[in-house]
Amino acid sequence: MFSWKKLGKVFSPQGTTDRPWLKEFAQAPATLLFDDFVRVYFSCRPPPDANGQFVSYSAFVDLDRSDLFRVLRVSDRPILALGGVGEFDEFGTYPVSVVRYQREVRAYYAGWTRCESVPFNTAIGMAVSRDDGATFAKMGNGPIISYSPDEPFVMSGPKIRRFNDTWVLWYIAGRKWKLVEGRPEPIYKIRMATSADGAHWTKVNTDLLPSRVEPDEAQASPDVFFAGGRYHMWFCYRYGSHFRGRERGYRIGYASSANLTDWVRDDTKAGIDVSETGWDSEMISYPHVFEVDGRTYMAYLGNQVGREGFGLAVLEGSLE
Repeated sequence: MFSWKKLGKVFSPQGTTDRPWLKEFAQAPATLLFDDFVRVYFSCRPPPDANGQFVSYSAFVDLDRSDLFRVLRVSDRPILALGGVGEFDEFGTYPVSVVRYQREVRAYYAGWTRCESVPFNTAIGMAVSRDDGATFAKMGNGPIISYSPDEPFVMSGPKIRRFNDTWVLWYIAGRKWKLVEGRPEPIYKIRMATSADGAHWTKVNTDLLPSRVEPDEAQASPDVFFAGGRYHMWFCYRYGSHFRGRERGYRIGYASSANLTDWVRDDTKAGIDVSETGWDSEMISYPHVFEVDGRTYMAYLGNQVGREGFGLAVLEGSLE
């Protein structure tokens, strides 16, 4: 069993007053390490428009490497422009995952568009930065992983890793839209694809984890770390309906694997749960595990899926 010690909330978008596009949410944290600071990418929203419609952008905050609660800077503009009319990312980029490769930084992100019968649909795109991760340019106007006969909608939540010479992309794929009191709610499961170049992907085409709380359990944010000769996955899950509160809201789970494709789920080993009170007392979700100077951290979201920011926990012990 792992044990994570919560350190507190690190960044709240409500404290940023001079960026009208960054008013709420700091969702799906993902890190990029520099010599003196840790850059944390996240997704955010401006206020809704006159019709009550939102868009989402991706941004970053730089944290002092020697004190991860000291904010050095916040990006002065979104890292990636929204797509054009009719494109898959016309209304938002959320979430994003980054990796260094040679002299560039690559970002894998979910772009979303509005729909009529359901609120949205998503597909996965790729973008490249040549200014050390400050801004990104899309590799094209379309996604690199989109819908298919076996994965018909809601392709989202990309998490990128490179193990040896293989690119591995974990993501979620929609299984159904569940109508709950007249409102469609998405149900999605964790899946995986591999690539030799990070651009052309082969899907495994199977759900990696079994459901635990109910068949319509939704799973998201699979973050994989290799240590002690095994692959460790932290992810989040929720009930398929009435999940916007404490009883049925997001929790963080755990699974392990020897080969990346066959996973043993054991949520009792996750080592972190909601707090009794405070900003993460109703739900915790979208875990991101990373190492800094010999310590292992988890960035995660609290209530309302990160509406008021993200926090940090530190692993007590080692990943064995």
